[in-house]
Order: sequence, then C-alpha cells, then structure tokens
Amino acid sequence: MSSRVIVITGAGVGLGRALARRFVADGEQVVLLGRTAAKVEAVAEELGEAAMAIGCDVASPESVNAAFALIAERHGRIDDLINNAAIYEPFTVAEAADEQILNIVNTNLSGAIFCARAAIGLLNAGGHIINVSSESVGMTFPMLNIYAAAKAGLERFGEGLRHELEPDGIRVTNVRAGQMYEEGKTWDIDPGVAGRFMQATMAVGLNLRERPISHYNSVTDVFRNLLDLPPDVQVGTMHIGARRPA
Repeated sequence: MSSRVIVITGAGVGLGRALARRFVADGEQVVLLGRTAAKVEAVAEELGEAAMAIGCDVASPESVNAAFALIAERHGRIDDLINNAAIYEPFTVAEAADEQILNIVNTNLSGAIFCARAAIGLLNAGGHIINVSSESVGMTFPMLNIYAAAKAGLERFGEGLRHELEPDGIRVTNVRAGQMYEEGKTWDIDPGVAGRFMQATMAVGLNLRERPISHYNSVTDVFRNLLDLPPDVQVGTMHIGARRPA
C-alpha cells in the first residue's frame, strides 16, 4: 500500500509539527506549510526525505496557490489536508487594531478556505480535509471573541464543504480541540495582556492554571484514526478535550 500525501498547515510548531512527526513515523509523506519558512524547513530537515517544506502564508491566496502548485509538481496528488494554521491572540473588540482583526480572520478562516479550494483539484475519492477548530466556539472565553468567531465560521464552512464534496468521496471533518502544550513552548504575548486575559477568564469561572491540558503528541492518535476511517464511516464534528490521567 502506497503512503499517503498529507498537507499540514501551521506545521512549524505545536500540533502541526507533532502531526508531521507522527505521520512520517507511520510511513507517510508530509508537506509542511508555514508562514515562517525557516521553521518548517527545520522540521523537514529533522524528518528527512518524506517531508517537504514550503513557506506559505495561508492568509494570502497567491501564496497558497503557489504552494499547491509546488505540491502538484512534486506529488501530483494530495490524500489529506489538515487546516491547522491559526493565530491565537486575546484582545477586546473595543481595543482591537485593524491588523489584529484582519490577521485572525484571514488566517483562521480565509486561510483554511483558500487551502481547501487549492487542494480539491488534487484530492481523489478517499481523501480527507480536517479543519482544526477550538473549544472556544462552545464556551465563553473573554478577549477571544474574534478568534472564536473565526473558528465558528471555520466549522460552518467545514459542514457545508462536507456536503459539497461528499459526491466525490472526499470527507471533511471539524476537530474542536481544547488546550494543548509541548515542552519549551512559550506564549509570545505582552505580559500585561496575558495578565488581563487570566483575570478575565477567572472572572467567568475559568481557571486556566487548574484546567487539565493535553500534550500535542497525545492527540495525534485521534488524527491518525480519522485518516484511517473505514470507507463507509463519516465523522462530521468531534471534540478533543483534556482530562487528568487516573
């Protein structure tokens, strides 16, 4: 059985990188897309010949189209697309700068749409598009209104796309994910904003320091199982949450 060709956006760090490592270990071919080329190139160098790195800003349709043209040139097809790229930045709507709003909406929603559009022509029956959403869609997270709205739009897009592509045998799944971590990861945010965010979440009953949090590596099994679904099974939207080990 030939290996799958799996395209992962936001693959330079975090969940995207963990998925790339997992799939290469499983014998698959991965294409790593990331806005910072050096990050995805470093991951590709670590993973070897099975990995292809492309600097790509998913918020730019021109950048996305150029990236998928390179993918088509090298592989000729795509088996799976994981729309994982996202910007996570807390702020209130009243204080939001134009650039903050546009960056989140264009990356978290438009970027997934651009990538899905570019991938459709390369996907065959049995292909799968997975959109990584957020638990914030179903919860009240202060200072994440724009982020949650973009992720909610992503889920609605995924639902509509699933019906659109079903006649072609292509699955679409939304994965609503909770908090995850990896060793050495830091949050690149102004300490004052981080402090306000923590206070605001506490005020609505969310203690982020006490909530369980899962490791990026721990959730890769979920994505592996989604890609290995029997041909007569469809998963629309699923929720990955963290729990404290017994």
